[in-house]
Amino acid sequence: MGDVDIRTLEHDNAGWKNIAKDLGSGAAGGIAQVLLGQPFDIVKVRLQTTTTYPSALACATSIFKNEGPLAFYKGTLTPLIGIGACVSVQFGGFHYARRAFEEANLKSYGTPALSYGQYYAAGAFAGITNTVLSSPIEHVRIRLQTQPHGAARLYNGPLDCMRKLSAHEGVLQGLYRGTAVTLLREAQAYGIWFLTFEYLMNWDAQRNNYARSDIATPKIAFYGGIAGEMLWISSYPFDVIKSKMQTDGFGKDQKYKTMRDAFRQTWVREGMRGFWKGIGPTLVRAMPVSGGTFAVAELTMQAMS
Repeated sequence: MGDVDIRTLEHDNAGWKNIAKDLGSGAAGGIAQVLLGQPFDIVKVRLQTTTTYPSALACATSIFKNEGPLAFYKGTLTPLIGIGACVSVQFGGFHYARRAFEEANLKSYGTPALSYGQYYAAGAFAGITNTVLSSPIEHVRIRLQTQPHGAARLYNGPLDCMRKLSAHEGVLQGLYRGTAVTLLREAQAYGIWFLTFEYLMNWDAQRNNYARSDIATPKIAFYGGIAGEMLWISSYPFDVIKSKMQTDGFGKDQKYKTMRDAFRQTWVREGMRGFWKGIGPTLVRAMPVSGGTFAVAELTMQAMS
């Protein structure tokens, strides 16, 4: 085997190792994200999709009183498996795009350093790649979170929910309802998420003149938390519309025919405030959840190096 073949094989092996590290660290971060964020998420979804509760505290109190503490983890099995996979894909997609930009920059400019526009593009690529998983997973989770309690419940777990959603209008129109707005949300959200985190990490390393790997874990968590706040502030109206479409009825009970129709009806009925319902608990949730995700992902990445 020639020198070129050996270098090619070593490059391919390094590439697969990097992909495995990216996916593994993302999966670990995703599990942390679900366990930290699920109680906040169920409150957010119910505030987005109903007018029953005057505040986040009233919603949380009602859930605890009427459904018990375990209700805050309704539908957790689906995101625990699914969000772990989603975050794995997010980190894998981001780092794949980042390395592609680095190679292109090295050839064109002699340096692999990314511009912040490229960081955003890599994050948006990760979000778009992730949509094929996140759209049905979040649809099932939202249906389970908002279904009636007790004997009146509609679904006996995630598999039953998937089967019934698909039976209504097929997989694409049923299970994948709301995918168009999910695509917009994911691209914007994860473009901003990764951009903010990378900016803060690079700023810290340059300011203190040490390697990225030397940044303390509490700082990583804090920067990840700020990135989470920016993610939701930049994309929340898309998330509201997604929740409305994914809790909508079928057939004659369907309120929103298209994404555009959902935006229009929300504006007419609720005004600008309608696009920001539930933002309070979402931002409270974002700091610990996103911080935990990045901290666990970074520690896992370092452990696998």
